[in-house]
Amino acid sequence: MTAEVTHIWRHPLKSHGREALEDVTVSAGQTMPGDRVWAVAHEASDADGSQWVSWANFTRGAKAPRLMAINSSYDEAAGLLTLTHPDRPGLTFDPDKPEDQARFLEWEKPLLPENRAGSSHIVRVPGRGMTDTEFPSITLCNWASHRAVEQAIGHDLSAKRWRGNIWFDLNEPWAENNWLGREVQIGEAVFAVRERVVRCLATAASPETGERDADTLKTLKDNWGHQDFSVYAEVVRGGRIRITDAVKVL
Repeated sequence: MTAEVTHIWRHPLKSHGREALEDVTVSAGQTMPGDRVWAVAHEASDADGSQWVSWANFTRGAKAPRLMAINSSYDEAAGLLTLTHPDRPGLTFDPDKPEDQARFLEWEKPLLPENRAGSSHIVRVPGRGMTDTEFPSITLCNWASHRAVEQAIGHDLSAKRWRGNIWFDLNEPWAENNWLGREVQIGEAVFAVRERVVRCLATAASPETGERDADTLKTLKDNWGHQDFSVYAEVVRGGRIRITDAVKVL
């Protein structure tokens, strides 16, 4: 089965926006460049940037749905991240500078629910992105599975709510789940497909408004008996990936 890459996305600050790319060069054993470089630790978090820690340590769309409406743009040369939201003025800042972190925390505060632990600080772990997996993962997404969820839920859904990295169309829903334990070539790169992605409540929120508008988890459970969408893969051979590049199982 072959397909073509249709979209490439990175999420520079975990749970705080996404950015479309035309191409990306990945390296073996590493996360996608510019993806989940930083994460926002909350007040009850143990994250200090010394090592990878689980998603439970971070401010996320599952608990703060309004975050889902953030878009981002990362200027790697300048080290600056720009965030936009329909209810907030744009913010450009350096996530590694304490004074800029303070500006970000003030900017983000109106988007957070009052009954949750507030955001405390931004962390990064040198050499890898803060993905939801202990291994450095890149998320592969199938448009056919997305269409199946749309049909079951009864209305259009923005695919941005899945926060995936590389999109393609296999023309068969859930065909990607059969890739577990196999290798897939995308452009010049080769991935080992390792896990299905178990989804959280963040997917219920609209990436346009930040309001919960679709019961994605119930739809998945009722129709397919699981709450999975897309697969986690690890780069085993690096290389460049571009829009329209071929996707094929090896």
